[in-house]
Amino acid sequence: MIRTLLTAGIAMMAVAQSAPIALVAQEVIDLPGRDQRLDAEFEEVFRVGVLDGEDWEMLGVVTHVEFDENGNLYIVDGSSGGGMSFGGDTRVVVGLSSDERVLVFNASGDFLREFGTSGEGPGEFNRPAGFAVLRDGTTVVRDMGHGAYQLFDNNGAFLRMVRVAAGGGVRGFSGGLLGDPRGNAVFTVNPGLGSLGSGGGDAPPPTSRPITRLGLAGEEVRTDTVVEAWLPPREQAGIKVPGNIDVPGEARKALANALSGLSQPSVFEPAVLAGVLPNGGIVYSDSSGYSLKVIPPDEGEVTRIIRRPIEPEPVTPRIEKQHRERQEAAREAMGGSSVGVILQSRTVTGGGGVNPGASNQSFALDMPEPTYYPEISVLRDLSTTWDGSIWVRRRGDKPESDGPIDVVTSDGRYVGTFPKDVTEIPDAFGPNGLAAFIELDDFDVARVVVRRLPVVVR
Repeated sequence: MIRTLLTAGIAMMAVAQSAPIALVAQEVIDLPGRDQRLDAEFEEVFRVGVLDGEDWEMLGVVTHVEFDENGNLYIVDGSSGGGMSFGGDTRVVVGLSSDERVLVFNASGDFLREFGTSGEGPGEFNRPAGFAVLRDGTTVVRDMGHGAYQLFDNNGAFLRMVRVAAGGGVRGFSGGLLGDPRGNAVFTVNPGLGSLGSGGGDAPPPTSRPITRLGLAGEEVRTDTVVEAWLPPREQAGIKVPGNIDVPGEARKALANALSGLSQPSVFEPAVLAGVLPNGGIVYSDSSGYSLKVIPPDEGEVTRIIRRPIEPEPVTPRIEKQHRERQEAAREAMGGSSVGVILQSRTVTGGGGVNPGASNQSFALDMPEPTYYPEISVLRDLSTTWDGSIWVRRRGDKPESDGPIDVVTSDGRYVGTFPKDVTEIPDAFGPNGLAAFIELDDFDVARVVVRRLPVVVR
């Protein structure tokens, strides 16, 4: 590997004299371009999920898995919400379900407990839109109905509710929650789609895709932006509410205002990929090239960039045509409906909960013709292990396919590459090499398989 040290000078001016120039060092590490094969020989520890058995063994839709520092596995099981796709991997969750439960198993796979019930009171799920488990076993739930983050202790008992500041919004499209290993906080990545859920079309258009730390130590969420990730040029989506839906006047106006503020990413636009390091630092990618940026905890400045000489693929007219043909085939398979742009409306009670006696609706939105980003990103996914290694999924042979998985360390050491199709990136990493994979068996029954990773890739 090749290490390069770059410095950026910042002149500090005093009233009567010039002060010394402060230098911020940024290390650039170029990894080798040739892959070194890794074998996916993972020891299976246990698995959960059967077609017929005890209630805790039968899983519905597994939406999240995570470990605590004791190796206990937390499975969020329920039904997923509806949403809309804006191209690429960007999806906006709109219709959310309260029908989730959290199952907890010890490091040997023994069932410990279950918690979580729907409702409008403290400690009850009211449209949960994100989960995170901190290392001490505290479960954090982003709850849209309560406009707050709910915290549960390692026994599943409700601790407290941390409110979101007035006007702050609890954004259902902000991506998953990433627990801060230091405790009392989570990170979230905003894809920069616009103003849905945070003020509607009157809000200014986004200029970045922020990675934010949400402090949960007090009664109100403390929001600190860790980094302003790059936002590619976008156009407003120009989405209108369909005329044939039954939404009351004020609700229709609010929905129209929210939709008008959304922007539409280009097809193949590079996503913001991020992971949290054991010390609370962040590693992220926000461009189409192979570039991993490392930010130490609480500094807000990139101090290391890790690169490999693997170039993005240009988007040709042929690739655009093939994408349009695939979209059209998908529309025909759905009976001519728009693909991936389904919005769910739910009638709610006065307290903000879903009214089970009212009819909920799903309807398609007319999206403008897509624009295309000029190149296909090298990286498709990123995750960090319990011990701080970085797993990154590269693109495959086709524009929207998965390829091999690289394992590198945050200090810039290349460990090796898993060839395509030998393993997925685990859905959760835990202590002592534990890793959880959400899978479907031959009968499409959901299961979670826990395996132990070899030391070299932890």
